[in-house]
Amino acid sequence: MSGLPEFLPHDGASAERMLLRELAQQIDDELVSVIDMVSEAASSCDGTEARAALASVQDRLENHMRLHHALQMPQFATTVDLAAYLQQLGRSISRSRLEPEGIALSLRLQPLTMSSERCWLLGRIVFELITASARHVRSGTGSIRLEVRGTANSVTCCAIDNGPPDEARTRGAHPTVEMLVARLNGSMDVRVGPGATRTVVEIPRRA
Repeated sequence: MSGLPEFLPHDGASAERMLLRELAQQIDDELVSVIDMVSEAASSCDGTEARAALASVQDRLENHMRLHHALQMPQFATTVDLAAYLQQLGRSISRSRLEPEGIALSLRLQPLTMSSERCWLLGRIVFELITASARHVRSGTGSIRLEVRGTANSVTCCAIDNGPPDEARTRGAHPTVEMLVARLNGSMDVRVGPGATRTVVEIPRRA
């Protein structure tokens, strides 16, 4: 993050923001507790295979915690390097959800800066799009590509996967994404083809 941070403004939604942060902290505490339990079990385990299995579980949980951190609401209103944020988010999604299923994720990100609030909301959109794509591609051979580019006035995010064609994906398949896109005054277009499904989200760069 860059610039002089300022606390996000307190308005009618401040109570909701506080509640979301409290819930995020509770989830974080629970994950830390479970990771510690698995780590202790692995340390006291005599069997090599069992120890390796527990170490794998611990690694998976730690990756989920990194993803949880990447998706948390920003505490400050500032300017964010969007490409760096999405690189971190993509790595967290890949390690926690895609790599165990043999699904490849590639990123093509144009250097951009955005407000922390809009960056976070776009990150939520990216998470939902990648997660939806992962449900449709085949394990072991699935691939997802994320492309983000921008102009002075807008940012375009495109998620492409090699899942089988399914016209149902064009009809109300992304209610959470649609809600977030509407909040950002953007637009979304889903196109299903024989070799790929492409979802394009375009939002104004500034509120």
